[in-house]
Amino acid sequence: MENIKRLILQNNLISQGDIIGVGVSGGKDSMALLCYLQNLSKELDFEVVAITVDHSIRENGAKDAQFVVDYCKSNNIRVYKFKIDVPLLAKEKSMSLESAAREGRYGVFKTMLQKHVVDKIALAHHKSDQAETVLMHLFRGSGVTGLKGMNVVRDKIFIRPMLNTDEKQIWKYVLSNNIPTVEDETNQDNEYSRNLIRNEILPVILKRWPNAINAIINFSNLASEDDDYILSQVPTDAFIVGENEIKIPLTYFLYPNPITSRMIYKALHMIGVNKDIETKHIEIIKNLAKNGENGKRLELPLKVKIFKEYDYITLTNKQKKETQFFAKHKLGTVVVPNFGKIAIKKLNQVQKDENLYYDADKIPKTAIWRFRQNGDVFEKFGGGTKKLKNYLIDKKCPKRTRDCLPVLASGNEIYAIAGMEISNKAKVDEFSKKIYQIKAERN
Repeated sequence: MENIKRLILQNNLISQGDIIGVGVSGGKDSMALLCYLQNLSKELDFEVVAITVDHSIRENGAKDAQFVVDYCKSNNIRVYKFKIDVPLLAKEKSMSLESAAREGRYGVFKTMLQKHVVDKIALAHHKSDQAETVLMHLFRGSGVTGLKGMNVVRDKIFIRPMLNTDEKQIWKYVLSNNIPTVEDETNQDNEYSRNLIRNEILPVILKRWPNAINAIINFSNLASEDDDYILSQVPTDAFIVGENEIKIPLTYFLYPNPITSRMIYKALHMIGVNKDIETKHIEIIKNLAKNGENGKRLELPLKVKIFKEYDYITLTNKQKKETQFFAKHKLGTVVVPNFGKIAIKKLNQVQKDENLYYDADKIPKTAIWRFRQNGDVFEKFGGGTKKLKNYLIDKKCPKRTRDCLPVLASGNEIYAIAGMEISNKAKVDEFSKKIYQIKAERN
């Protein structure tokens, strides 16, 4: 496992004083990474924090998350546990459980980063995961760009210290250090694409070619070098860039195919489209540029629309971008995107008006103002706990306004909904000494 330390030092993955959040499922890979980084933390002077997520997909999900919590508590590791409703997310966004789980999990990670609870997120992907990713991209028809696989560092905040580590090394480390693990029963469900590759396809390949994983990764590295060079030759100086829109001159489609394809990929990335675009979609766009009639329109996944307009191909992304909002719980005025303002004021007693009042001593120190998230719950004034979504439906809150309602939350527990209601857990009583008023001013 020394190659983990080598990779960290070679790529400056961790700096002195960093707080590293480790995504931990309880499986052998993530438990090995957690333990290895915890042992390394004193030498390199950083802190390790565990983050575990119950995806609400399987019966043992909650038990596995609690296993991680119990292990961390007994080993003096700070730990955060989250629960997200992946089946609901998949239904709402019309995506697979696999994709919804990933989106929900990364949503949790990004929240931890945005709230500065951690500085970086460490993920337990290893060599076999890399080979599986390359094959998945290949089978989906993503082209040479997809053959790059996963990077050791992504966006400077997601790190993969075990990406050069063999799965056998991980097993050996787990067994020799008596690290407890749990097994995700869905790992055997070949309905998931990655499981099919891991359980059925790769074992057959490895029987014939034992060094296949290293060969796939070496090929991926070569493809990455070639792709990076060709990308450096892509012309973008005549792109006309607008908000969620890019115009590409038709003359640019006279370049050789390798340049043209990457030009389109680059344009799509510039308008925020980074997934679900395959080689067939790129070919469709090129065909529109060369053979399509003026005014013709195409639609691609993720609400991407392509137009041929006189001397240009126009790419637009009408995808609704989620607005992020986090603010500390303190006295004063907070500006809330797509909502207005909330003013928090301290009073000696409750006044008879339409504003909301709560006992600030009953609010956890970890509470923040944010928009609602999957898994949020709310105890109504007077008692009775509900999912926040169901509570807002009962209150006939329009769907289009629910996602921009500021809520005062600690974890998934909601203590106040600005302009609407206070949780029973924060209500003012005869013993309240610190009474806060919430005044909501909507746009």
